[in-house]
Amino acid sequence: MRAQAAPTLDLVTQTSEATAAPRTPAGRRRRVHRAWFVAAVTFVTIVGAAAFRSLPGLLIDPLHQEFGWSRGTIGAAVSVNLALYGLTAPFAAALMDRFGIRRVVAVALTVVALGSGLTVWMTEPWQLMLCWGLLVGLGSGSMALAFAATVTGRWFTARRGLVSGILTAASASGQLVFLPLLSWMIETGHDWRPAAVTVAVAALAVVPFVWLLLRDHPADVGLAPYGASEFVPKPPPVTGAARRTLGVLARAARTGPFWLLAGSFAICGASTNGLIQTHFVPAAHDHGMPVTAAASLLAVIGVFDVAGTIASGWFTDRFEPRRLLAVYYALRGTSLLFLPMLLNLGPEVHPPMVFFIVFYGLDWVATVPPTLALCRDRYGDDSAIVFGWVLASHQIGAALVAWLGGVARDVFGSYDMVWYASGALCAAATLMVLVIRRRPVLTVPA
Repeated sequence: MRAQAAPTLDLVTQTSEATAAPRTPAGRRRRVHRAWFVAAVTFVTIVGAAAFRSLPGLLIDPLHQEFGWSRGTIGAAVSVNLALYGLTAPFAAALMDRFGIRRVVAVALTVVALGSGLTVWMTEPWQLMLCWGLLVGLGSGSMALAFAATVTGRWFTARRGLVSGILTAASASGQLVFLPLLSWMIETGHDWRPAAVTVAVAALAVVPFVWLLLRDHPADVGLAPYGASEFVPKPPPVTGAARRTLGVLARAARTGPFWLLAGSFAICGASTNGLIQTHFVPAAHDHGMPVTAAASLLAVIGVFDVAGTIASGWFTDRFEPRRLLAVYYALRGTSLLFLPMLLNLGPEVHPPMVFFIVFYGLDWVATVPPTLALCRDRYGDDSAIVFGWVLASHQIGAALVAWLGGVARDVFGSYDMVWYASGALCAAATLMVLVIRRRPVLTVPA
């Protein structure tokens, strides 16, 4: 052990000096830190994996027409998917600390491909629940925003808000790429199965990309995190992932900020993934809009979501996250109150609807960077797992609205009540984030 101490110390010293100095030993300026390449790999991975996030809203009408299943039944399967997407995230963050990012993400992508591929043979609702609800939910949850939080926390000490915004925007970029393609497949071929196969192939295609190019920690390549003045050794694998995850939840649950963050983020999920992503296409179709046109509008949301989320990350590095969240939720709730009126204007894509889409896109997941910043400021080294639990509440909110929205459509014949209720919930979220106390909670009593 002593024979290895000197080389290790020498490596630490050399790496610290290289990080502090802007030039390499040969005198050439190092232009790009390796952390940015890791962020790029993570971005592309999330983009490729976003195909399965684009499909649920497109499946409601085709499955209803082919099998006669109610929208509530289909919405229940989507709810299981969304709930597992969130509940898996904190455990996935702990598993990444135990087995490494590459292994967890590669296995998750394979599970997603399996679940999506098996749906082409389903004939009963329980099979939809198993394949799309259970398998795709578990796989997608392992690559949730906790993945981006882990990469950001390990590889960056500076520009964390910007990087978290970029990685969050990756999901919207994937939606932009896949949503028009998947809707075109379903509309022109009058069959949803080729779209499901496309999702499976996209997930499998990302696996070798992750395995070959992604690295778990800066120490694996002898570097300090971006913005750090000192080398940070790679921590040993943390055993007992499930015990640690539940322990972090138990400690965080004793603090007020956790419940305020979880409650407000649940409303965020209810008003985005559960509401717009799941029900906007069938709601617009109810008013005569073609499915391809409605799906294209969702893709436009993805375009502006990229800009809005990256900008939100930049703002998070400079402004108080609580106030940013309050503004985001207030604007989102206001816009939802106008949506029923916009849909009643007719099936054409008119300028007021385009304005709503642009406005909503800018605010779609702009909430993530400031929410992640608040978790990091208040829970320190456990922040990725705490954020995983907060994300779980996000998906539980999304799951409830995905199911209740379908039930409301079956009962009332329209989605109007769902839009109004979601707008009121956003007003409640605005108040919740404003009362989060400013003092950090970095030490939570055991």
